[in-house]
Amino acid sequence: MRPRGVIVTRPEPGLSETMAAVADAGWLPLASPALVVQRYTLRLPQKLPAAILLTSGQAVSAVVVAAQQAKALDMPVYAVGDRTAQRARDAGFTCVKSADGDARALVSLLQTHQQPEQGSLLLCSGARQGVELAAWCRQAGFKVMRRVVYAAKPIQKITEQTRTAIQAAKVAVVLFFSAESAASWLAALPEAEQKRLAVQARAVVISGRVADVLRNAGWHDVHIAAHVSAAAIMEALGLYHV
Repeated sequence: MRPRGVIVTRPEPGLSETMAAVADAGWLPLASPALVVQRYTLRLPQKLPAAILLTSGQAVSAVVVAAQQAKALDMPVYAVGDRTAQRARDAGFTCVKSADGDARALVSLLQTHQQPEQGSLLLCSGARQGVELAAWCRQAGFKVMRRVVYAAKPIQKITEQTRTAIQAAKVAVVLFFSAESAASWLAALPEAEQKRLAVQARAVVISGRVADVLRNAGWHDVHIAAHVSAAAIMEALGLYHV
């Protein structure tokens, strides 16, 4: 019988909704987050920024608390993708635009809707993230303040449920949402199971950078989503029939 297990390496927020989507598509989802997320407190400057930039849904919780305290939920928010944008709306922000793409698309969206003279931009990101986006925004003439509002730390071990499924050859697909999480997850997986999985299962990944991590680890079957989004990951999974 063909294996139907799909390992989801995405942490919350996002893990639960992806698990539900995988189940709705007829697969058997297995939760195995690659990262543990630690969130930090954010305080908005006294002079509010002209807009907030979000590259991940992980940043929304800290940003919305700060905006509520400053009574600034009507501040423009620019999100790199639709999921992050929807999380910002659900949290209470009333003026949210999605780039529906990557960091470059976010810069283009800004250039369409914001002017540098309107004021500085507040980029809220994870540790070691957002630096390139901040540089591109500055090159476009914007003043950018970058604040780290969360840190994603590698897991130390893979869950027993996941390892058992791998050992029993019940895993058909593993979903990876970033290069960092892919490297973290593989590092936590014992070598024997890593080699077995690389041969037995398909990896569905969000970008070419993630694919490079998998291929360097010996993965044979890697499918790159059509664009950088969780929705594209699910579309790619749909091409691999149950």
